[in-house]
Amino acid sequence: MTILANVMSTEAEQITEAAKNVAENVAENPGVVKTYLEKFLPSLLSFAIQVVIAVLVLVIGTRIINAIVKMFKKGFARRNMEIGVSNFLANLIKYLLYFVLVMVILSWFGIATGSVVAMLGSAGLTIGLALQGSLSNFAGGVLILVLKPFKVGDYVSVNGDSVMGTVMDISMFYTKIRSDDNKVVHIPNGGLADSNITNFTMLDKRRIDISVGVAYDADLSQVKKVLTQVVDGQETVLKDEPVNIFVKELGDSAVDMGIRVWVRNEDFWPAKWKLTEDIKLALDENGISIPFPQMDVYVKKS
Repeated sequence: MTILANVMSTEAEQITEAAKNVAENVAENPGVVKTYLEKFLPSLLSFAIQVVIAVLVLVIGTRIINAIVKMFKKGFARRNMEIGVSNFLANLIKYLLYFVLVMVILSWFGIATGSVVAMLGSAGLTIGLALQGSLSNFAGGVLILVLKPFKVGDYVSVNGDSVMGTVMDISMFYTKIRSDDNKVVHIPNGGLADSNITNFTMLDKRRIDISVGVAYDADLSQVKKVLTQVVDGQETVLKDEPVNIFVKELGDSAVDMGIRVWVRNEDFWPAKWKLTEDIKLALDENGISIPFPQMDVYVKKS
């Protein structure tokens, strides 16, 4: 404590001595204050004017940025953009505009902004290389939410039949899909955005395609009549859409008949299952057989 008190006492004495010397210098040279004012007052006034202008630029620039951001938000709302994506893009635009505004103000004070931009660019490149996978998924998530190839609740397939199911959730980095056997599949948005996506529920109608084989000795006129009766008895088949019943192919063991009808999207699977079952029952009732692949083997006796 004694040492600390001595140090503080010494510093106080030095400050007092310096103040005394300044006072004596001013007393001996009364014009020194005037000289200092004449030398530095123009610079001070110029700096004060720059500060005032910078404040005005900041205030006006802030109002312009807020107006631009509001304009973008209204545009996003008109496009029915997701709230998360809308807020993210609006904030990104706002921060970019604020960055430009700050650079303008710094350049007004004569500060070299090129080095600042170069430093930020180098830091951004380093971070981008370190987070390349995450940034790819993030960019894919933004594209999916903006372009909307599918939405929550849609039934989709990815890259053919590798993944099929109902979309549960779309986040910035991953999309969750519930498969038909009740498994949850997490797909990175980066790869998903580059994949072939089939959306089965985007439109309100869907076509059912069924193929059934009948024997070669069957009467095709009767077969078409029976199939037409079955289709006409389906309540879920859309009556205002075309119904096609035709010979699809002459197979090795049977004549393949094609049936194409249209149903509402939500009725697709129940309608297909019921139509397939009713076709089998109707063919059985009318004595029309459905042959199975067979091979005749002839044994030659020596």
